[in-house]
Amino acid sequence: MRRKYNKKHVYIGGGMFLCFLFTFILAVTVGSLKIPISEIWNVIGHHTIGFPNQVDPTLDAVLWSLRFPRVVLAMVVGASLALAGVLYQGVLRNPLADPYILGVSSGSATGAIIAILSGIGAGIWGMWFISLSAFIGAFIATVSVFLLAGRELRTNTLILAGVVIHALFGAIITFLLSMSVEQMSRIQYWLMGSFSLREWTHIWILIPVILVVMAVAWFTQRELNLFAVNARTAAHVGVSVKKTRFLLLILASLLTAMVVSISGVIGFVGIVIPHLIRMIIGANHRFLIPYSILAGATFMMASDLLARTIFDPRELPVGVITAFLGAPFFSYFLYKWRRNL
Repeated sequence: MRRKYNKKHVYIGGGMFLCFLFTFILAVTVGSLKIPISEIWNVIGHHTIGFPNQVDPTLDAVLWSLRFPRVVLAMVVGASLALAGVLYQGVLRNPLADPYILGVSSGSATGAIIAILSGIGAGIWGMWFISLSAFIGAFIATVSVFLLAGRELRTNTLILAGVVIHALFGAIITFLLSMSVEQMSRIQYWLMGSFSLREWTHIWILIPVILVVMAVAWFTQRELNLFAVNARTAAHVGVSVKKTRFLLLILASLLTAMVVSISGVIGFVGIVIPHLIRMIIGANHRFLIPYSILAGATFMMASDLLARTIFDPRELPVGVITAFLGAPFFSYFLYKWRRNL
């Protein structure tokens, strides 16, 4: 019986990896300039191991300076948002917990906009100051949601608290934009989520954070599984419930803030992807964490591909695509949850 269980997960994991690889190749080759698949490996080999091959300068510039950074950033952002969703849902024992729904993304965006408009986001250290300001906004939003929702953290009160905090920070964002009309259109476009004009620098900023959060999430999978049963059960077997919850929530908020500061507000990934994976492989975080990361990366690459090709040469904000795809799923999950009450 155990062997069957392991084989099932191997097949699912293999299928998901093939889907991930196919989406990556499609996202890199398809665009305003069609690129042969063979050129992808030539450019990668040329820039990583110095492989002496003939690379077309135009294709090299498009792939390495534009296409690759965008696709890889979409991959990392999707993985980050899916992982943040897994952590929020696991720690709060709430299937509808998500950075976007809880207003954490709005808090991050508010902090980032304050940094941009105040001028501290300029210069060589500007991106780090923007990320720090976004994290402060995310932390304030998270604490505010908990204070409004109360100790029990029921689904209905949590969602209502998230709606209130989201609306509050949305009003603050509108006020800030109205005070800076010259930057309004640029910031509004960024708020809807975009990977346009992003460089390798943005990826190197985000990668250390997601690696740390992934490592902590992996080593606390047992605690997350115990939280899914009951916090008292976790405490009885020696888990420091308050410290573990605080650590994981802080890391999930930090990850969300970093994503928002780089790519803007992208909704529904953190709730839809963990739910779909949970429906396929179950609630064991040993599999839920890595499979959600892989699925989140694939989903975001596909969404960004649609965003930049569906109305070519015009480009849609990627947040519009994820909202169109994610909102129906969220409605279904909410309806299913209400029926189970």
